[in-house]
Amino acid sequence: MKKIFSTKYSDRSVTFSLLLLRLAVGGLMIPHGLKKLMNFATKSSGFSDPFHIGGPASMSLVIFAELFCACFILIGLMTRLATIPLIIVMSVALFIIHDGQFFGDGEKAALFLTGYLVLLFAGPGKISMDRLIGK
Repeated sequence: MKKIFSTKYSDRSVTFSLLLLRLAVGGLMIPHGLKKLMNFATKSSGFSDPFHIGGPASMSLVIFAELFCACFILIGLMTRLATIPLIIVMSVALFIIHDGQFFGDGEKAALFLTGYLVLLFAGPGKISMDRLIGK
């Protein structure tokens, strides 16, 4: 019972936690990107365009982030770099599309944004392609 309230942590627990976080925020984002990719022809012209670059261009950038960057995060390849487009996409989704409603429609975007920010600052952990390449 005493261990539950302990503030001590081991290197292995941090490594496992970062792996779990990468698998969650990477794996759960991929279906969003796939859905957008499959519906690109029909949805791109009416896609939200907060940066005024056109609906198809905006949707292409979101697909890149949600599909390809999420795959990189999933395997732990260029993790910190891959989080940047996803942080931008989730920030736009939360603050522009959902008007900053953390506890309303923007809740999912806020949760993903938080996970990507943690990975940006903490890195991918030891169980990642980044670590294998870095050796």
